[in-house]
Amino acid sequence: MAILVFQHHRLETAAILGENLRDVGHKLRTIALFDGAALPPDLDDVDGIISMGGPMNVDETQQHGWIEGECALIKEAHSQGLPIVGICLGAQLIAKALGGEVAAMEKPEIAFGPIRAGFPGTIDPLYAGLPWTHNVLHLHGQQVSKLPANGVPMYGSPACKTQSFKVGLQTYGFQYHFEWRRNQIDTVLADNHAWLAQAGVDATEIKAALDAGYDMYRQLGDKLCQNITDLLFPLDKRLPSDGRPVENFRSIG
Repeated sequence: MAILVFQHHRLETAAILGENLRDVGHKLRTIALFDGAALPPDLDDVDGIISMGGPMNVDETQQHGWIEGECALIKEAHSQGLPIVGICLGAQLIAKALGGEVAAMEKPEIAFGPIRAGFPGTIDPLYAGLPWTHNVLHLHGQQVSKLPANGVPMYGSPACKTQSFKVGLQTYGFQYHFEWRRNQIDTVLADNHAWLAQAGVDATEIKAALDAGYDMYRQLGDKLCQNITDLLFPLDKRLPSDGRPVENFRSIG
């Protein structure tokens, strides 16, 4: 059994989220779609799906033949009740797969800036320990413009109404990045230099904001990664029962 990680760009790995999942004993099976890897034919022996970011758009099905196939697997995983996490492009693919809509923004959101909970005072368990307003890394020119049926918005920003959402109990999309260390962020910004320049964004301003706020960004990102690991991918679901109630695999003696 393994968690499928759909990787759409060489730099956009599962990063700290992947490390957390491995640390508790999960096996990750990374599908390097950017490098021509084939999608699995089914979800046999799959514990869940993590769909990462990438520079492509969800409607670019002619340029990227895997988009329709990945969406089909996401839809099937959701119908089976498997946990699904999508980050940036991955969130948009979840929306597309489940009947929502994705559209271009008037201006790309490229910044280290705030998101705010859509319903302050009502905390989804996955966001336990996270403040209603905090800064995250935005790096996208498309957004989820219409949620799937039964989709619930979680966080938003002035530029993007749907920064995170859930559909059902175990499918979550995050438009923003919370999973990167500082060196990964700097590498991604450098790799997207032309796009940033075209959007009129000065990378030095983003880096200056990160200099001031990175420690809190990483602390809160680590908390979200841990919540995802503990609540969406608990290992005790996979272990044979010994008749005792358990909260997670660590409580088994």
